Amino acid sequence: MTFPRSKRSRRGYDIDEVEEFLADARQAYMAPEGSPAMTSAEIREAGFTMRRGGYSTVHVDAALERLEDAFAQREREREVALRGERDWYAEARATAQAILDRVVRPRAQRFRRVGPFSSGYSTREVDAFADRIAAYFQQGTPLTVEEVRSVAFRPQRGGYLEAQVDLLLDAVTKVMLAVR
Repeated sequence: MTFPRSKRSRRGYDIDEVEEFLADARQAYMAPEGSPAMTSAEIREAGFTMRRGGYSTVHVDAALERLEDAFAQREREREVALRGERDWYAEARATAQAILDRVVRPRAQRFRRVGPFSSGYSTREVDAFADRIAAYFQQGTPLTVEEVRSVAFRPQRGGYLEAQVDLLLDAVTKVMLAVR
């Protein structure tokens, strides 16, 4: 057994799905250079069916974060070898600037909103976290990859479009991993 299991009365990640994903990741990591490979983004976006008595979500999520870090580091090394460190950092800076341009917009106007009868992310909570992201990029205020990965926002009618906020958070994670 790879991870602790949740209690039978609680839901955890489907064991077979997790094991299959980890086997694929292991194979991708060990594959020779130039082979089709799994990316850190695919690891970040991985999802599993919830089942009673499945693997502990906390333990699997922690392992996936470490796996994503390892894949991101490898991707960075490959890109630096291919394009050079100057180009790698230039791309990371350009992405960071695009993120910053978004998060310094006026509060309640940083992302598209869903309709008044639909639920999106709480504008107040997203704006507060966007302020933290801006402080990280502008003043170097501490913010960890784990905080970005684990941030959660309450639903709000007429709130921010979830997909747009999630894409920004993925971009923040990618930049933070790129410059580690």
